[in-house]
Amino acid sequence: MALIDCKFFSEVLKISTSVQVILPQNAENQIGMGGSKVKGDSPVLYLLHGLSDDDTTWLRRTSIERYVSEKNLVVVMPNGGRGFYTDMVYGYKYFTFITEELPKVMKQFFHISNKREDTFIAGLSMGGYGALKIALSCPDKYSAAASLSGATDIVSMYEDTLKTPYNPIMSANELYAILGDFENLKGSKHDLFYLAKELSEKNCEKPRIYQCCGTEDFIYDGNAKFREFMRNLNYDYTYEEESGTHEWGFWDKKIQDVLKWI
Repeated sequence: MALIDCKFFSEVLKISTSVQVILPQNAENQIGMGGSKVKGDSPVLYLLHGLSDDDTTWLRRTSIERYVSEKNLVVVMPNGGRGFYTDMVYGYKYFTFITEELPKVMKQFFHISNKREDTFIAGLSMGGYGALKIALSCPDKYSAAASLSGATDIVSMYEDTLKTPYNPIMSANELYAILGDFENLKGSKHDLFYLAKELSEKNCEKPRIYQCCGTEDFIYDGNAKFREFMRNLNYDYTYEEESGTHEWGFWDKKIQDVLKWI
């Protein structure tokens, strides 16, 4: 397999950015690693990082490269800053970048399938929110989405920052720059509950959804709330939980489950 540190200019972001890409390879003699049987364009997993991370963090904190070594799967890990993978009110257009520009650029550079059934998206924490938001907003592009300890209840999270203006993780001002006024958030394109319900009522193909969270995670209550909501909607939906907090030991384990689920 190959690992590419890919740097290119984004017309959408209007800056140079970087993406880490794992590519399958027909290799038989690499000690301790399996090889893939690569033929034609490969399926792709867009793997999104969390709030304090960048495009390299999945590689640095997990064994994702080893986990996909025997799979004919391209893994694309973009840099999403702190923008919750949305088109920010004041800032970068990360949603447009991930959903429109990035697949075209990756297809231009690599042998990646552009078929819906071959396209998956996943992420942790902020990236879990992004993966669900993107798949629920663009069901014609993604066949499956996975959230690991995702920020599924963005409305409650924003509300909490308004109550604690000196929150060390994220301030209300930062969320305002990303999402706009709190009063307009519920029932908007940023609200996963709204997006999931709206899509469930449409006569169209829907992405398979996987969600997991540690039971001791500070974000667990939001995940449990979204779990109960999703169980009443028309989705192929999988939920898993086990003892764990908001940390990489949990995510390193669960990304293996995600790959099997895909």
